[in-house]
Amino acid sequence: MVSSSDHIVASFDEELGRLTTGIAEMGGICEQLIADAVTALMRRDLGLANTVIERDKQVDEMQRQIEESAIQMIALRQPMAQDLREVVAAIHVANDLERVGDLAKNTAKRVIAIEADFGARRPLAGLEHIAELSLEQMKNILDAYGQRDLELALQVWERDEEIDALNTSLFRELLTYMMEDPRTITFCTHLLFCSKNLERIGDHATNIAETLHYVVTGNQLEQERPKKDTSSLTAVVFKSDDEDDGKKT
Repeated sequence: MVSSSDHIVASFDEELGRLTTGIAEMGGICEQLIADAVTALMRRDLGLANTVIERDKQVDEMQRQIEESAIQMIALRQPMAQDLREVVAAIHVANDLERVGDLAKNTAKRVIAIEADFGARRPLAGLEHIAELSLEQMKNILDAYGQRDLELALQVWERDEEIDALNTSLFRELLTYMMEDPRTITFCTHLLFCSKNLERIGDHATNIAETLHYVVTGNQLEQERPKKDTSSLTAVVFKSDDEDDGKKT
């Protein structure tokens, strides 16, 4: 005979499973939005860019539904310990994914804003590399979250600095292009924002890794988050006209 307590536990598990499924579905859409936004940028595909912008509304709605379901579970079920961490984690992860969707949308908007291309393909290749790593990070952390795989989550957490370093490198390269040819300033500025969007997506993957660590262990990560984004410290020194002419200033 099934007791009422067994029924309550089973019902809670079902609700928790729906939260996890919702996170997985939301994450899958976010991965597609990132990939499509970058493809739209590489191909200057305005139609695909507009599709990304429109689909972000779906991510926003899914985030709202997950948050509402989680709050209702807390109010009605009053979970404790591990169960409470699972529900609260779903809220945090959904919020991170909603921000990822916003960053993909912002990248798509840059595609529409860019009016002209310029010949250098190297910065675009660099941006595409950052996108590949960010997408890999997002896929791995969503797999880790779905499987409660702490080891994989820690690998994602530790690898974030690789994306930071690439973003800083591209930042410097784009500054050089703008310094050498002012006609590239508009295009390069939009690429700078796109690169930063992708770097921030990597940060959100790291956030989810930290959330999962808390869910599994009940403790926050004690190590300092790896960080190699030094773009805020990057400066370009312009030569004066006298220096260009070989004169003393």
